[in-house]
Amino acid sequence: MQLVRDGAAPAYSLTPTVIGESPAWTRVMAVATRVAAGRAKVLITGESGVGKDILARVVHSRSERASQRFVALNCASFSETLLESELFGHVKGSFTGAFRDKVGKLQQAHRGTIFLDEIGEMSLRMQALLLRVLENGEIQPVGSDMPPTRVDVRVVSATNRDLPGMVAKGEFREDLLYRIRVAHLHVPPLRERAEDVRLLIAHVLGQADRPMTIAEDAVAVLERYKWPGNVRELQNVVEQMISTAAGSEIGIDDLPPAIAASQGGHTYHRAERRRRVSDELYDELVAGRYDFWEDIHGLFTSRDITRADLRQLIRRGLATTSGSYRGLLQLFGMDQQDYKKLMNFLAAHECGVDHREFKPGHAELSKRRASDTRGAA
Repeated sequence: MQLVRDGAAPAYSLTPTVIGESPAWTRVMAVATRVAAGRAKVLITGESGVGKDILARVVHSRSERASQRFVALNCASFSETLLESELFGHVKGSFTGAFRDKVGKLQQAHRGTIFLDEIGEMSLRMQALLLRVLENGEIQPVGSDMPPTRVDVRVVSATNRDLPGMVAKGEFREDLLYRIRVAHLHVPPLRERAEDVRLLIAHVLGQADRPMTIAEDAVAVLERYKWPGNVRELQNVVEQMISTAAGSEIGIDDLPPAIAASQGGHTYHRAERRRRVSDELYDELVAGRYDFWEDIHGLFTSRDITRADLRQLIRRGLATTSGSYRGLLQLFGMDQQDYKKLMNFLAAHECGVDHREFKPGHAELSKRRASDTRGAA
């Protein structure tokens, strides 16, 4: 499929590198090429990490607007107020502090394409404001009393959420969904196009700062792996192996323990395997390369890691947070509102760990109780 390094290329000339020959990916590209030739608004859906942003650039680069700007905006990266400013612009004095007049992304993309990533994270108010622009083609910067400005932009949106389901719950406007989903492209997950794994690995190896190869048995394991984090996870894993490999060839012993263990037949002693897997998952979570709900939860539900692996991961985290489950939320990059969700998940699968053993002084207290028991006997 795709892994692209755009470097310092100007926004209007970005041409994505597209890699893939699987039937699933070939079908998506064929539809994307036909859609690109028209002027319809496009909604791209798919799991996190599949490369929806790359497909958006494909649509732009193969359209009549290819010589104009491609402007991307991640709707989940801003609060509602800041997102309004980013999208529509604002005039000096409309925000607290020394802000200059700012041109919004919609105006920057005039005659080109705007890519609204994670559009499902927009508030209902922002959805209404965007719908108004899509209906009349006019924008009004925040704080401006000047007449609205007309813009000519092609809107390409993306989400990993179930927008029709959100409509049913009243969380997404049905009329906006109709507006942004004139054409629909769905990017299949990497596990449904294993034929692309070898090509993607080769592409990442080609980006290394030294010549690297990978052993065939290691490739075979990577092709069988389910890739819950999709292409993004594959890129991270291969780059990690490049950085840690002792020589110029990546072998099966260089695979991350979580991936090697998921294939069965691992040569480590069970306790040692479990420790290595939990250490690997812990490091990825703390570094922000894994997401607990997308990656760890995905590995667990697909049975690529066991209850014992998950318990060991939680134990490792609690040892760091001195027994605080709430501290795990921050350590593992989760939202503080996920506390009940996490506790219910662990309880439902019997993966909870007694936090008290990690409290300061617990070990000394346990020894004292054991000594008292022996004395009484």
